[in-house]
Amino acid sequence: MQRAIDLSVANVRSGRGGPFGAVIVKRGRIVAEGANRVTSTNDPSAHAEIVAIRRACKKLGHFELEDCEIYSSCEPCPMCLGAIYWARPARLYFGNTQRDAARIGFDDSFIYREIRTPFQRRRIPMRAFMRTEALAAFRAWEKKQDKIAY
Repeated sequence: MQRAIDLSVANVRSGRGGPFGAVIVKRGRIVAEGANRVTSTNDPSAHAEIVAIRRACKKLGHFELEDCEIYSSCEPCPMCLGAIYWARPARLYFGNTQRDAARIGFDDSFIYREIRTPFQRRRIPMRAFMRTEALAAFRAWEKKQDKIAY
């Protein structure tokens, strides 16, 4: 956890992104780490946890983080939380809380509310479109014999 915190502090000092760091550990060894790179890469998905997950999966050669632990300097935002569940680590530890982050301008409560809101009533206009045609990919997936399930 101290390394994740150190990354978050160093990131603020460097000006490369927000005050967030993450470390992924497997069997007591650091596999990958990441710091927030949203503003320096112009990538809204370049949160510390996402950066670390991408690096760890590449290094491990697998899309799951089996037997890994994630140490994050802050409780993950909705996007990172989703990615963490998809990556399936053994556990997650975090330092700062959602409330701590909100106090300094990183308030994700709006996104949490939007997730619970039916898509027809969300702030960004959303509409289902060409569903019948889009289902072709799902039918192909269902029939595929050699698919890699995840």
